[in-house]
Amino acid sequence: MEITDLTPAEHRIRDAFPRGEGVDFREGPGEDAGDGHGWGPERTVRADVLAALLLAGPAAPGQVAELNVRGARITGKLNLKYADVEHAIRLRGCWFERKPQLYGARLRAVAFTGSALPGLTASTVGVDLALRLTGCRFTGPVRLAGARIAGNLYLQDAVIRPAGPAAGADADEPDEPPLQLEHAEVGTDVVADGLTVHGQFRVNGATVAGQISLDRARLLAPGGIALHAETVSVGTDLRGHRLEAEGMFNLTGARIPGQLMLTRARLANPGGVALRASSCAIGELWLRKCPPIDGIVNLRRSQLDMLYAEPDTWPPVVRTEGLGYRVLHPLLPAEQRLPLLEREESGYLPYGYEQLAAAYRTVGDETAARSVQLAKLRRHRNTLPRHARLWGLLQDVTVGYGFRPLRAAGWLLLLVLTGSVAYGLHHPRPLKPGEAPDFNPVFYTIDLLLPIIGFGQEEAFAPSGWYQWLSYLLVVTGWILATTTAAGVSRSLQRQ
Repeated sequence: MEITDLTPAEHRIRDAFPRGEGVDFREGPGEDAGDGHGWGPERTVRADVLAALLLAGPAAPGQVAELNVRGARITGKLNLKYADVEHAIRLRGCWFERKPQLYGARLRAVAFTGSALPGLTASTVGVDLALRLTGCRFTGPVRLAGARIAGNLYLQDAVIRPAGPAAGADADEPDEPPLQLEHAEVGTDVVADGLTVHGQFRVNGATVAGQISLDRARLLAPGGIALHAETVSVGTDLRGHRLEAEGMFNLTGARIPGQLMLTRARLANPGGVALRASSCAIGELWLRKCPPIDGIVNLRRSQLDMLYAEPDTWPPVVRTEGLGYRVLHPLLPAEQRLPLLEREESGYLPYGYEQLAAAYRTVGDETAARSVQLAKLRRHRNTLPRHARLWGLLQDVTVGYGFRPLRAAGWLLLLVLTGSVAYGLHHPRPLKPGEAPDFNPVFYTIDLLLPIIGFGQEEAFAPSGWYQWLSYLLVVTGWILATTTAAGVSRSLQRQ
């Protein structure tokens, strides 16, 4: 087709192109590009004409040529496959009959802001500045796999909702994720606030030098994978304030040195994994003021500097084996954090208790750290044989496994008081009358209780009847207290 074989609408675009001037076919600023299939010939242009201008269009002397069109109905396929285009492309608020083909192209800057498209094929595309898809409505897949975008990728308020074979889709097009960005490289940010994707958003292996912003985004893939972002690498943050994800939110192996901000986000995948962030390296993970997560949370083998999550956020089942974090917020008593460790799918994991205790020590809360260690030993006791559980129970009751040393003093005081009263009312008979010292019920009881210390009372007097059985009980109890106290002290010294 000759570039001179043009309609009046195409003439307007050709005349404006060399000077970089805009052509606006809209009847008003509030037009919806989704109604573009009904627009008449006065605003209809052929995609071949646009491609011809971009590839060989003239530039006015001293001017920068640019394709700048608003509100056009574009028929045919805009085919720039493998093309090297030096001019900026701005086709805003336009309706496309077929999805643009930008595969392997090298472009200056591209903006399809507010347009309605049956999809976009731009795998391995190279864009020197920014790619703007803000406010677009797609009825077919958006392919950006392997794209190289030096500036920002804008997806704010875009809606991607494939409805079966989309209008303008290739007949042999396989079923695929609606939004593909895997192995892409973005020089600054991916700005996707308010994005809606009906299906999977795939970002596996992508590298973003700045941040990925998914604030208020809706990723809807019930029963599937809403976000597939394995091994994604982000320069700063991944934001998802008020994000809504139906399906798995998968960040396995991600590298996020700043914040993974999921404040007030709703994550739901009933019967499956709602949040999978295993083997990740994340600076700060924020689950602040989130509704309870509906589905399993998998944080296995991830390393976090800070984890912020209220206890009510966690689901009934979690996977935290090997999870490491330095600080845990908000600062809460250990009793409110311990139930999470009991939700571990693998059962009792000593490392989880050690990690929680270390987090409390980091902020200087030794009391909470000791409570966590005590809870660990109590949980461990349930995994032991019956005889070992009995010995553990004795250590717990007497000295709290060494974490409650004052408990032993309380038991000792109670027993001393009991023995003193009993033997004070009924003195035991002396073994050698005339040689025995004066009887003292307090020191006699202490002699029975403490196996090491001796005041000469136990060897000089012999109780009878049930008082003799009381003496046996005091002797046995004294040995138990001494043994469990020694075991607890030894355990404390080993921890230090």
